[in-house]
Amino acid sequence: MMFRGQLFQNHRPSPYRIHSKETNAAIELSTHLKTALAAKKNRDLVIVCIGSDRSTGDSLGPLIGTKLADQPIRRFHVYGTLEHPVHAVNLEETLELIANTHTNPLILAIDACLGRSTSVGYVCLADGPLKPGSAVKKQLPPVGDLHMTGIVNVGGFMEMMVLQNTRLAVVMDMAEVMAMSIIRATRGLASPPKKFTWPSLSQTKSQT
Repeated sequence: MMFRGQLFQNHRPSPYRIHSKETNAAIELSTHLKTALAAKKNRDLVIVCIGSDRSTGDSLGPLIGTKLADQPIRRFHVYGTLEHPVHAVNLEETLELIANTHTNPLILAIDACLGRSTSVGYVCLADGPLKPGSAVKKQLPPVGDLHMTGIVNVGGFMEMMVLQNTRLAVVMDMAEVMAMSIIRATRGLASPPKKFTWPSLSQTKSQT
């Protein structure tokens, strides 16, 4: 979970922003995401959806991860779902797993964030990593070559309480738009490579 201002700490160009309620928001967002992915060359796409299912506002990431993982055909790997969330406690372990599993992956990090009242409902896409962990006052490593965030509520005061009292309808609408944009943007990508596993001894004997 990120808080207001963290999006801009990387000193990069302003991120692309679109409100989730705008007409064709998913299509517009997917177009920009597809361009961003193309600029990163052909690398194994790994999507890390950060958040917790124990807080309505912070459940944006796991909701998106679940929607993506449920796709019958995927051009990416997903870490972070409602059933198996990626959060402050296991983030470093997850990043280590990704490093040991994928060769030079292209990581798209997804998280919820808080912002101004006029920004609630906006989805932001930007180059570079995001820095999660402020909600739990914990130093966590930056995540992602790209990041996508959704501003779910107003920040600045009693953030944990604000997160827990975020409207589910807002989070669900944003999760749908963000997940659909990723699905559309990755349709032209090659399928992720399958890992080769040696057959077990019992399997070998059964075939002879």
